Amino acid sequence: LSYAWIFNEYPSFVHQDSRRFVSQETGNLYIAKVEASDVGNYTCVVTNTVTNSRVLGPPTPLVLRNDGVMGEYEPKIEVQFPETVPSAKGTTVKLECFALGK
Repeated sequence: LSYAWIFNEYPSFVHQDSRRFVSQETGNLYIAKVEASDVGNYTCVVTNTVTNSRVLGPPTPLVLRNDGVMGEYEPKIEVQFPETVPSAKGTTVKLECFALGK
């Protein structure tokens, strides 16, 4: 499976950059330092890479709070590393780790 996200309407896909990341392990979309330009509807697209068939999830709205209050939660590190990661010599291995919280 592969994951992508549509921003507002097709074919406007979310492009990964220094603030946006799409996990190919979980399908989650992460946005750091949300800005007004991020406001809109996000739709997850899951593609079966064998059959090339796609399924779209329901749109999820992202809105900015007007009261200036941030939700607070304890800092947390999300790591889902397997016990071992087999790889061939000379290949690149990517491990995903996220720090969340305030």
